[in-house]
Order: sequence, then C-alpha cells, then structure tokens
Amino acid sequence: MKPIVSYLRVSTTQQGKSGLGIEAQRAALVRFAEAEGYEIVGEYVEIETGKGADALDRRPQLKAALSAAGKKKCAVVVAKLDRLSRDVHFISGLMAHRVPFVVAELGADADPFMLHLYAALAEKERSLISQRTSAALSAAKARGAKLGNPNIAEARVKAIESNRSEADRYAAKVLPTIQRLQATGSKSLREIAAALNDLGIATARGKEWQAMTVKNVLARSL
Repeated sequence: MKPIVSYLRVSTTQQGKSGLGIEAQRAALVRFAEAEGYEIVGEYVEIETGKGADALDRRPQLKAALSAAGKKKCAVVVAKLDRLSRDVHFISGLMAHRVPFVVAELGADADPFMLHLYAALAEKERSLISQRTSAALSAAKARGAKLGNPNIAEARVKAIESNRSEADRYAAKVLPTIQRLQATGSKSLREIAAALNDLGIATARGKEWQAMTVKNVLARSL
C-alpha cells in the first residue's frame, strides 16, 4: 500500500473541543485511503482559522504534516480543499514545498492545476458573497435602517475576551513544543525563543519569538 499523511482542520475552538467536523473528516479519509490503496502513516489535526496571509505560520500542524510527508516522500491528504484554504495564493505557496496534496473529495487523480482551479473558484465565490453582503448593507442604510452594533462598549468587551481566548488557545497549542525544548536543554527564555524561531514557528501575531513572549505563554499555562 502507498503511504500518505492525513491533515484535518477545524476553524473554531468549539469544533475542536466537541469533535464536530474532525471525526467526519477522519472517516472520509479512512474511506478514501481504503478505496485508493493508501496507508495513512501519520495524522495531524489543527484547530485554527485558515484566513490571513500568515495562515501557514499559524498552523504548526500543517507544517509538521508537510515535513513528515517530505521525509516519507509521500503526499498529504485532506478531506476537502477548504481544509487547506480557499485562498489561491495560499494554495500556490503550499505547492512550493514540493509535497503533493491529495483532496479526497476531488479524487486521487486531481493534479496541482485542478487544485489551483478549484481554489480560484472558491476564492471568487467568497468575493462575490462579500460584494453581495456589502450591497445589501448599503441598500438597508439607504432605507434608513440602523446598522452596526448599538452597544459599542459591549462589543469592545467581547472583542477583548475574544483576543484573550485566542491567545490562550495559541499558548496551549505551542506549550508542548516549549516543554520539549526545555527537556532537551533549552533552559533560558532567550534560548527557547531562538529555538522556536529556528523551527519556523511564529507567535500568535505572526512575529518572531522574544524572551518576553515565551514568558507570557508559560504564564498562561499556570
């Protein structure tokens, strides 16, 4: 049987905690592997948004899947293309790693050109939805409807809580890596920061690690 590495992703903490989406993806990939003669030799699960230019930097499990597939000289399989991204530039960037991708939904024979094509179509669809939403809001405003959040203070509090939750979630995700670095000899905060940067892992804001950002992650784990 041919080896293949599976990658599963959900985009919210709630989905990750409840298992919604993950089990469905896993079942689809198992069925695909059995039908196409693949053996899943590694599984990587990510709970992270797919948005943003630095999306790959915020998805260490995808990086790990790419690395594992590269070492085993095999492909990475996902259930659907949007588990990678709907952004055609992001898909193109992944292709630069020279690790082939297989999308179970599209079949084992879908080549890189087809993946680019489907990603471009998905990106265009997202753009059209955004345009229709903006047009609908403009029409509502023209009719005199009040738009926006009537309680700005409440919205600001919710935004702060969301940012704090995001930081806690990222800290929990990167903490095992920090603990492994500590176990292998990186004792000071500066040494840990340098090691994380060498591994290509960015901070939650997509920047390089500093001693203080490592300290903040460790403090959130207490």
